[in-house]
Amino acid sequence: MFKKPFSFEGRIRRLEYGLSYLIFVGSIVLFATLADFLNESPFLALGVILMIWFILAQVVKRCHDRGNSGWYMLIPFYRVILLFMESDYGPNKYGPNPKGEGNFDEVNEIGSHLVD
Repeated sequence: MFKKPFSFEGRIRRLEYGLSYLIFVGSIVLFATLADFLNESPFLALGVILMIWFILAQVVKRCHDRGNSGWYMLIPFYRVILLFMESDYGPNKYGPNPKGEGNFDEVNEIGSHLVD
């Protein structure tokens, strides 16, 4: 979980997606509190930019898990719907299923250990 959290490539599960939002909100609150305590607004700006990059990457990867482009995140309420929708079964053009379901065809695996 959380492999390459700032990358826009690949797929993630619903659990990682939900945890990403909790981390995002918690981090924003933490950066705002620290910036207020230290009287450093550049600190807040840097932290917010970093966390916005993080959450955008996570949303795009969750869209990929459904087999959709990352641009789907612009659809109103789609990001909320992503919390409840199942991922595509097996691999899609964005990568293998993060749950491991359907990533290989058992029929093609029969006897593959004999051909070396």
